Amino acid sequence: MRASGRKAAFWLAAAAGALVVAVIALLLNGAAIAGGPALGRANPAPVGAKAVAEVLAAQGVDVVTADSLDAALAATAAAAGRATLLVYDENALLDSEQIARLQDAAAHTVVVDPGFALLQGLAPEIGFGGVSAADQAIEAGASCSSAAGERAGSVAALPGAGLKTLRIPADAAGYAGCFTDGAGASVLVQGGGQDARLSFLADPAILANESITAAGNAALALGLLGEAPTLVWYLPTLADVAAGAPPSMAELSPGWVTPVMVLLVLTGVAAAVAYGRRFGPLVLERLPVTVRASETMEGRSRLYARSSARLRAVDALRLAAIGRIAGRLGLARTASLDEVVAAASAATGLPLHAVRSVLVDEQPQNDSAMLALSDRLAGLEGAVIRGTTPPTSTPPTERMDP
Repeated sequence: MRASGRKAAFWLAAAAGALVVAVIALLLNGAAIAGGPALGRANPAPVGAKAVAEVLAAQGVDVVTADSLDAALAATAAAAGRATLLVYDENALLDSEQIARLQDAAAHTVVVDPGFALLQGLAPEIGFGGVSAADQAIEAGASCSSAAGERAGSVAALPGAGLKTLRIPADAAGYAGCFTDGAGASVLVQGGGQDARLSFLADPAILANESITAAGNAALALGLLGEAPTLVWYLPTLADVAAGAPPSMAELSPGWVTPVMVLLVLTGVAAAVAYGRRFGPLVLERLPVTVRASETMEGRSRLYARSSARLRAVDALRLAAIGRIAGRLGLARTASLDEVVAAASAATGLPLHAVRSVLVDEQPQNDSAMLALSDRLAGLEGAVIRGTTPPTSTPPTERMDP
């Protein structure tokens, strides 16, 4: 158990770290993910719109949630012309044909934060106006022709943020703006006829839970969305894309591909587990082969010769010779090279520069020079031995009488 715990310590620590990261990510973003999409009908997160939907439902408005274009059109048709259609295509999932079907879908269609495709399909005259100044509420103004806008009085974003706006060109007829900032861009743009009115609400923050209570956001939201007895809350989803999407790889592949892939994966995992269990701890054992030092020396010599590393070979000889000479002269192992050279010169009587040339300075340029230097190195070592060997006393040859 103790050995298994030590082996699994890394993976346990990694799993604990991953769990901590997942918990932190869940705490930071979990509210928005758990609540649903932005401006979701039942999303209580800051970016949701449950507050507006619940107030409208309490006032008697039938709020119908639709997650596909067909469901939204069916709900508006069932209301017999007495429905308001809310459209918020955050991820631009609707194509041009689907957008064209929204043109006369309801008596009043409110498009929140329209993208380029929605503006081109429903109101090509309208353009983007940028973002208003931060921390500044925008008044409805005298030119606002919207009853809901007049009752709201003003709209604002969260502190530190501005509101998205739309711009109405001078030659665009049939459109009126409300909540216009100093640059001439409006937060609310309305147009269309009496039977099929269009309202473009540039910023979703006006309906979001976190900013619905700022300025007159709540009054504007209730006024726009609560005019008719039925409100169809439509947020496009992947269900709108699947109908016209090309077939996936799973649809194009034969039916036996998935079972075979699963079987191969399981077989690979089983084989890895089976072979992995056969390996035990490493065992050190002596090899029944003894490599002689002469073979190692010959092999290293061949490598030096093959790479023409003359200086490296000579340095190896010099290092060995210097060690033997220092030991012969009785020098310490920590003695410097200059001390060895000086002691060798004193013991042999050779000039200091000659000894240093043999031990350090001379660099052979060819093989013959290297051989000559090795001979001089051997000669220097022999001279040191002779210089440090005391003379032997010769016994007398004549017999001495007692």
